[in-house]
Amino acid sequence: MTDAAHLLRAYDEQLRTDAETPSAISVARLGPLRVVTFLGGRGFVTYRGLEGAGEAGVRELVAGAAAHFRADGGITKVEWKTRGHDQAPGLHEALLEHGFVPEEPESIMIGEAAALAAEVPLPDGVTLRRITEEPDVRAMSAMADEVFGDPPSDRTANAILRRQALDDGMELWVAEAEGQIVTAGRLEPVADTDFAGIWGGCTRQEWRGRGIYRALTAARARSALAVGKTLIHSDSTEYSRPILERYGFVKVSTTTPYVWAR
Repeated sequence: MTDAAHLLRAYDEQLRTDAETPSAISVARLGPLRVVTFLGGRGFVTYRGLEGAGEAGVRELVAGAAAHFRADGGITKVEWKTRGHDQAPGLHEALLEHGFVPEEPESIMIGEAAALAAEVPLPDGVTLRRITEEPDVRAMSAMADEVFGDPPSDRTANAILRRQALDDGMELWVAEAEGQIVTAGRLEPVADTDFAGIWGGCTRQEWRGRGIYRALTAARARSALAVGKTLIHSDSTEYSRPILERYGFVKVSTTTPYVWAR
C-alpha cells in the first residue's frame, strides 16, 4: 500500500484518535477537538478534522481551547497540531489571535516498515542499542536538547521516564561513538493499528552524513516488524525526509505545530 491517498486515509482513520496521545493525564472533548493535558505542564490539541465547522466555528473552537488551558495555571505550554490537508478556514488567523506561534512545517511521511528495515553498515567504532536505564535516558535527552538548541533541562527526561513506567511499548534507541551518544530516536508502536511511529530523531552535527541515522531508523523498523507493525509514520524535518524517501516513503501531507507559552 504505497498510494498516497490510501496511506493518508489510513493515517486519518487509525492515528487521529486517542491513540495519538497514549501518555495523556486527561483528554477533554470540545466538539471535534481532543484537548489533552500531559505531565510537566504541557497541553496539546488535536482532532480528526474540522470540516463543516466554518470560519466562525473554527474561531469558537480555538477560543474555547485557549480558555481551557489559560484557566489551568499548571499548563505552561500548549501545542495545537495542524495538518496541511485539513479544511479549516480561518484557523491560522484564529490561532495567532490567541497567542499561538507557528513553528516550522514538517512532512508527514508514511511507508512500509519492511522497506525501511534494510541492513545499513555503521562507521567503524559506532554501535547501536536500545536503552532503558535512567542514566542512559538522561544522557539521550541532554544530547537532544543540545542538538535542537534547547536550554539544558530535566523536563524531557522526566517525561520520558514517566512514559516508560506506562509500559506501552515505547522504545528508545541510540547510536554511540567515542563514549558519547551521537544519534537518538524513539519507536512508538500504536496499539490496535498497523502503525508504529519514529520520533525524536537527532544526530550531532559532526556525525551527520555517515549513515548513522539511517542505521538507527532501520533498527527501529525491524523492531516494529517484530511486534507486528507493517507501516511506519514520521513527522519529518528536511534532514530526515530525503532519507525516508529513498526507502519508498511517501509524503502524504504536512503538519505545522502552533505553540502557546504562558
